[in-house]
Amino acid sequence: MASGEDRIEPESNPSQSNKAVEDKYNVEAAEIRANEALRLHISEAAPIYEQLLTEFPTAAKYWKQYVEAHMVVNNDDATKQIFSRCLLNCLHIPLWRCYIRFIRKANDQKGVEGQEETRKAFDFMLSYVGADIASGPVWMEYITFLKSLPALSTQEESLRMTAVRKVYQRAIVTPTHHIEQLWREYENFENSVSRQLAKGLISEYQPKFNSARAVYRERKKYVDEIDWNMLAVPPTGSYKEEMQWMTWKKLLAFEKGNPQRIDNVSSNKRIVFTYEQCLMYLYHYPDIWFEYATWHAKSGSIDAAIKVFQRALKALPDLEMLRYAYAEMEESRGAIQSAKRIYESFIGNGVNTTSLAHIQFIRFLRRTEGVEAARKYFLDARKSQNCTYHVYVAYAMMTFCLDKDPKMAHNIFEAGLKRFMHEPVYILEYADFLIRLNDDRNIRALFERALSSLPPEKSVEVWKRFTHFEQTYGDLASMLKVEQRRKEALSRTAEEDASALEGSLQDVVARYSFMDLWPCSTADLDHLSRQEWLAKNVKKVEKSATLNGPQFIDKGTTGLMSSATGSTKVIYPDTTQMVIYDPRQNPGTGMLSSTAVPGVPAASSTLSNPIVAVVGGQTTSAFDEILKATPPALLAFLSNLPAIDGPTPDVDVVLSICLQSDIPTASQPRKSGTTTTKSQSGPAPSTSDLSGSSRSHPILSGSSFKPTRGKRKEKDRQDDDETVTVQSQPLPRDAFRIRQIQKARGTASQTGSASYGSAFSGDLSGSTG
Repeated sequence: MASGEDRIEPESNPSQSNKAVEDKYNVEAAEIRANEALRLHISEAAPIYEQLLTEFPTAAKYWKQYVEAHMVVNNDDATKQIFSRCLLNCLHIPLWRCYIRFIRKANDQKGVEGQEETRKAFDFMLSYVGADIASGPVWMEYITFLKSLPALSTQEESLRMTAVRKVYQRAIVTPTHHIEQLWREYENFENSVSRQLAKGLISEYQPKFNSARAVYRERKKYVDEIDWNMLAVPPTGSYKEEMQWMTWKKLLAFEKGNPQRIDNVSSNKRIVFTYEQCLMYLYHYPDIWFEYATWHAKSGSIDAAIKVFQRALKALPDLEMLRYAYAEMEESRGAIQSAKRIYESFIGNGVNTTSLAHIQFIRFLRRTEGVEAARKYFLDARKSQNCTYHVYVAYAMMTFCLDKDPKMAHNIFEAGLKRFMHEPVYILEYADFLIRLNDDRNIRALFERALSSLPPEKSVEVWKRFTHFEQTYGDLASMLKVEQRRKEALSRTAEEDASALEGSLQDVVARYSFMDLWPCSTADLDHLSRQEWLAKNVKKVEKSATLNGPQFIDKGTTGLMSSATGSTKVIYPDTTQMVIYDPRQNPGTGMLSSTAVPGVPAASSTLSNPIVAVVGGQTTSAFDEILKATPPALLAFLSNLPAIDGPTPDVDVVLSICLQSDIPTASQPRKSGTTTTKSQSGPAPSTSDLSGSSRSHPILSGSSFKPTRGKRKEKDRQDDDETVTVQSQPLPRDAFRIRQIQKARGTASQTGSASYGSAFSGDLSGSTG
């Protein structure tokens, strides 16, 4: 069988097994095969459908395709067989409507007997899928069928009307998509029969209908999020799968809350229906199976819970946790033999039995059949090739704690020691047992025997436990002796020098600490750990420093160079291409191009060259070449920036200086004489890029500055073809820039000294002088 191969495969090659599972549950390939089967005759398509339904046993759409292919060729026997295989596990409205169509066709010519069979089929169908939110058309079809039945007498007519009324009254309290239409039809039906009777019945069922309609609206929110075309595949952790799982959990929680406040029997039927539909899509999710079975058990239906577990083990035969949960439920209800059969299924022929299965079966036998049964099975299990030291430890501790027989437990540990002397974990478990017995002599003997046989690389934890034992229960001489022996033994496993064999303050801390109590502070512990690491890696750090050069080592951060453990594949930067930073280079020493800009201070006198590299006493001209190509406005801006000797400057300071600087705009045509006069007298008064207020000179904080009307009129008389400047543009409304301007204003006003006019206030206040 395929399932048997899947169980064996993970032990041989997990990657091949995972690939096989992915291929088996390939949704795209399944859709291609299903579409291919639609074009084939049923005799050729049947093997394809059988294979698809073996892989996806809850895929209602494939079952529907399969059964319709048989119905087309009128193969009634095969159709009935397929329906018997799928109907109860696929609560899907389209599939069930296909079933009722087949029943009506088969009984159409059988008269009264056929009508009764059809009626039973409708009742059977509604008992399973009548709670579906999409079952409205089924209710309406059933009502139409009942209305079409012939009535040869008044009594038959009365019986027919009563049957129709009962179906209506069931339908209008079921939250479906067609609930309002069914209510209108019910009102018309009652009024057509008897208006006097209709008034009382409608007033009786109106609150029930309102409650069902409200529940429908809430249920629809969850149902709309469900992917009804999803195929049941093992969980892969995809986002879509997780969202579907969460949606089903929400819908289940909603139904368990009984929002319609109906009786428990009806509410439980809806919950069962929702779980069954959920398992159609989350068929491979063990938590859904377990939750379903547990809900049945809490509801008092243990037999139903047992059936759910049996179905779960058929769906997921390799899942041990579901098997243990099933055995636990059988044992809890007193079915000891049934539980024992489940445990025996773990063991099988004993060839592939795990140690966990042995341990759990021993515990089960100890609980249900007593000490002798558990001992007898242990004696058989210890002969198995798959028996590990876990079985010995588990049975020995069970004997010690439950049977109160320390001598027997000691014998079991001794028997296991002959077989598992090479297992450090077993040695530690044995030592813990002896510590409980307060048998210090045998504890030291055990440690000595184990350490003499274990290789150094596997003895680290044993040495640690031995040292801890001596520190806790031994005298000072034995304590120091064991610590020294431990250092000597473990020094062979690593490249450590002779200093590692010497005593350290770490040893003192270890000796005089208890649980979470330490003879030093946390900072001291960190410092000691750092020094210990440095002592172990000093050679590697020095070697790395030699390879990279002395300029690559920071004495303050040497301890952080844990990555310098010496990978020869590390590619280091070419330090010959780096620009050398010279702190003796003062601001203003850099040479700038003598580019002259009208109305702009000479940049060469104020702008330093921070990237001039002095090589062989000559200054490179690359920076000067860059300055020649720099726009004059940018040169003026750079000349106003402060000289920075260090890392990144403060952004707020830079923005404040930028906002208070005179940044000239692009060259503008000026009238003759104006440029000459202003260039002789100094820098031309320029305006900020954010306002039109003049700022060429410092103004005392207590005074106000207003541009003269003469200048304003002169500006108004400029030629029409004059280039529009940045200053003539409106104030930008960028929130970030406005905040920075406000911040700069606050900084300038707090100084109490000379400040520049506020570019922000000039435009926002609307003052023009």
